[in-house]
Amino acid sequence: MANALKIISTLLSYPSKELKDAALELKAAVLNDSMTGEPEKALLNGLIDDIASRDVYEAQERYVELFDRTRTLSLHLFEHVHGESRDRGQAMVDLKQMYEEQGFELAVSDLPDFLPMFIEFASIQIENEREELLGQTVHILSALRQRLEKKKSIYANAFQALEAIISTQADPAVVAEILSVPDDDPNDLEALDAVWEEEAITFGGGQGEEDCGPDRLGRQLRAAKRPAPQPTIQ
Repeated sequence: MANALKIISTLLSYPSKELKDAALELKAAVLNDSMTGEPEKALLNGLIDDIASRDVYEAQERYVELFDRTRTLSLHLFEHVHGESRDRGQAMVDLKQMYEEQGFELAVSDLPDFLPMFIEFASIQIENEREELLGQTVHILSALRQRLEKKKSIYANAFQALEAIISTQADPAVVAEILSVPDDDPNDLEALDAVWEEEAITFGGGQGEEDCGPDRLGRQLRAAKRPAPQPTIQ
């Protein structure tokens, strides 16, 4: 599973020439992954082939429109939990602290809840902790997969494969709550900028509860089960 998670983390990252050039290597890694079933291998290979077949700028433009300019498809986990709530900043702090305690370093520009990074972190955990971490996000992953399928996006493959290798089942009520937020228009740049400008996230220690780690993260992610402030999307 750990190897498959690293592959999925790579495929959900910003597409680059290096990623395109690594297509054969990635497909070999998928083939040799002993914990991934044949359906999941086919899904991941389909996404690898699609990215590799495109001009790098076309692949990048598609990625940006999907994941950067569409908030309901954001790859930042806490976007789907806290929305514009100020609790999001503390959740970021707690997650960053959990990474640091295990020597998992972030670049200065990285936000800790970025899904490819979270998946990579999960991939280096022992099996029970890895399953716990991923299980806490499964309702978000399911919602993202369904939104991508609605758009007929090949990126749904990565989420379908990820759900298949997580033993925890998504809570339908939580998934429905996440999906109740209407899709925004990625071409309405003025509205998008206005929403992002309202959302300030600060980092630092000594705020809120002192505990962190998977249990603390679970409380943050499970917050999606309770009514929480959601962005107003026109």
